[in-house]
Amino acid sequence: MQTQDIITSTQNPKIKALLQLQQKSSLRRKEQLFLVEGRRELMHCLSRGYVMDTVFICPEILKAEAEYDTLLQALPKCHTIQVSSSVYDRIAYRGGTEGVVATIRMKEHGLDTLPKMPEGKAPLYVVLESVEKPGNLGAILRSADAAGVDAVIVCDPLTDLYNPNLIRSSLGGIFSVPTIACTSQECIAYFKAQGIRILTAQLQDSSLYYDTDMTLPTAIVMGTEATGLTNQWREAADAHIRIPMLGILDSLNVSVSAAILMYEAVRQRNED
Repeated sequence: MQTQDIITSTQNPKIKALLQLQQKSSLRRKEQLFLVEGRRELMHCLSRGYVMDTVFICPEILKAEAEYDTLLQALPKCHTIQVSSSVYDRIAYRGGTEGVVATIRMKEHGLDTLPKMPEGKAPLYVVLESVEKPGNLGAILRSADAAGVDAVIVCDPLTDLYNPNLIRSSLGGIFSVPTIACTSQECIAYFKAQGIRILTAQLQDSSLYYDTDMTLPTAIVMGTEATGLTNQWREAADAHIRIPMLGILDSLNVSVSAAILMYEAVRQRNED
């Protein structure tokens, strides 16, 4: 990796362009680029076959942590720009991101990119309808990674899969877990064609989640906290499941609910 430029001003056009990319989902879609910051997240990203466009590094931070040479050797060849610590403070989306920000080429995320299952393996999918909060999706991706979920499918998304908040909150889970974006109609048709059992999480007309078989090919479907699932999912479901609510509040955070249901599937499959 060859270092070419050194930037010390936040008014530099390249820095301004980077900040625009960070802030505007429309620009990310147009340029087909997104940002990743932090060594851990960047290495997760690259390990999944993403292609790096440009990397911005702050030698002051990296050398202070004795990671400068290690990082340079680990990264593939690409356009590299050094920035001062004051510039890095401006472009870093969060504190403590270890002195590296990179622009990455986007990938396609359709149903046709779902990984093929080994023979005899019952896939486990988590489906989120119209998820709005990047932080919730990021937390679900972390749980999905830990539970060994085969894919997270976001239907009719209201948030950008490359939103910096999502990448940050997922700790790189957006790269380690196959993440798909499609319409609910497409997803339902796919599950029906593939024989995937649809379990919708809902309070009404439902059975307790631990009384429902999750050892078969399964999709756990979650709605928004505000409105729940739409009728098309409720009607398409093979079973409706609920988590018992024993307090005075009527719901858990969607990321907590998703984690409970994922790990019930893990428990049943390990027992099986």
